[in-house]
Amino acid sequence: MLDSLTINFDPDSFLLLNSLLALMMFGASLSVKWSDFQYVLNTPKAPAIGLLCQFVLLPLITFLATRILQVDASIALGMILVASCPGGSFSNIMTWLAGGHMATSVSMTGISTVAALVMTPLNFAFYAGLNPDTSALLASIAVEPSEVMSLILLVLILPLISGMLVGRHFPTAATKLDRPFRWLSLLLFLVFVAVAFSANGDLFLQYAQFFVGLVILHNAIALLLGYASSRAIGLARDQTRAVTLEVGIQNSGLGLIIVFNFYPELGGMMIITAFWGVWHLVSGLTLALFWSKRPLTPASSYA
Repeated sequence: MLDSLTINFDPDSFLLLNSLLALMMFGASLSVKWSDFQYVLNTPKAPAIGLLCQFVLLPLITFLATRILQVDASIALGMILVASCPGGSFSNIMTWLAGGHMATSVSMTGISTVAALVMTPLNFAFYAGLNPDTSALLASIAVEPSEVMSLILLVLILPLISGMLVGRHFPTAATKLDRPFRWLSLLLFLVFVAVAFSANGDLFLQYAQFFVGLVILHNAIALLLGYASSRAIGLARDQTRAVTLEVGIQNSGLGLIIVFNFYPELGGMMIITAFWGVWHLVSGLTLALFWSKRPLTPASSYA
């Protein structure tokens, strides 16, 4: 039913949305340091399990869920796209609120953003191609993975590098700007999602029954995957909190940018990605606030 749904979107908004995402990534990168990448090499256990969940297990489980639940092809593509995206920068704010391990969170965000240059288009193309319905739908829209990689380079990788360079050469200014920029990024993201909803509010309400439950279930799977995997390998609780939020908070802004630039005619894909952007903020903040009421002590970190 949703495969033929067309979304109203002004092409002139492409540049604005691309710029907003780049600005959000730049702001989130002000606190990322080269030592965060070194942290992954020196203490790889937590980031490694998080990235395994992020780029291997979550896309696989998402694909299986779309087949088991037999969702419409356009909706399935939206779920696969979100699962293929890197962790969102808002996970750092939520990890801080939750009393999680910030080095794990920041290093995972940085590494997953860089890895997304290859892993996002690769996972999306691979799992979309396994389902005959989604494969047929994509076959009608000629988009090369290299085009998606170029977009990710422009809106994620270059802003990441720029933010890190500013943070390195102007540390005082970066420290002062870091937290305000994070909350500004949250505001920009809400504007970002509002643009997606603005001209299509009636369609979202009309088809809510087809996607709201799926998004809530999908996000719950992501959060539980991060939590269960972390506890299974015996991570400390502060690292478990960080990994859980990193896996459960996807960069759905990137997903929307990809949909708007390459698949604007796939309404179901846009609906699932846009609502993910709203819901993961609700679920992530709720979980972070829940954990914030349960502060960790050295004695309880591994309990």
